[in-house]
Amino acid sequence: MSGFDGFNTDFFQTSYSIEDQAQPYDYSGRPYSKHYGGYEYPQQAGFVPPDMMQQQQPYTGQIFQPTQAYTPASAQSFYGSNFEDEPPLLEELGINFDHIWQKTLTVLHPLKVADGNIMNETDLAGPMVFCLAFGATLLLAGKIQFGYVYGISAIGCLAMFCLLNLMSITGVSFGCVASVLGYCLLPMILLSSFAIVFSLQGVMGIILTAGIIGWCSFSASKIFISALAMEGQQLLVAYPCALLYGVFALISVF
Repeated sequence: MSGFDGFNTDFFQTSYSIEDQAQPYDYSGRPYSKHYGGYEYPQQAGFVPPDMMQQQQPYTGQIFQPTQAYTPASAQSFYGSNFEDEPPLLEELGINFDHIWQKTLTVLHPLKVADGNIMNETDLAGPMVFCLAFGATLLLAGKIQFGYVYGISAIGCLAMFCLLNLMSITGVSFGCVASVLGYCLLPMILLSSFAIVFSLQGVMGIILTAGIIGWCSFSASKIFISALAMEGQQLLVAYPCALLYGVFALISVF
């Protein structure tokens, strides 16, 4: 047995001691800096390519006057080279005073040839002003008829819109119909202005009213014929227009 004990002692000779168990080791044989119960382990630094490593540049500016990192772009680079190239605001809103004036002259001069390109535009600025002026002149004559003016205008525009789409080949928009009928209401404003000064229920008033109705209907039919290329159908278009403006004339007279 003594020989066997000596054999075991020689076989298990090593430098390991029992005190080393308190110090943990990793796979490479180096001891950890923290114990397992601390929840903190040293992070092993991996390989980082040299080109990804950036050297910190020292701060050369002042604390209260920091250096500007970039130069902000000007407003012209975002909105164009020059603000003068943009169209006017009224033109973007569809309000063109030149076209309004040309349409007004076309209505006031029944024998003037209408420009189809201008008359085919949806311009409601002039008609709104003329409707307000017509209601204002009726108000000065002692007649509060704003509701009737706008109600009859809406019904008349809808009826003419349906009729013109049935008669014309190209068709027409509701805005164009409302624009033309509104501009041609201008002579009716003259009739309601005359009603402020004297009564229109006499013989002269009837003649004047008939002339104003013919003026409005002839101007409206002329514009519709020019804008929709409806040659030879002016009398067919003028008749429903005369019925519509006849209702406005009745409001002015009575």
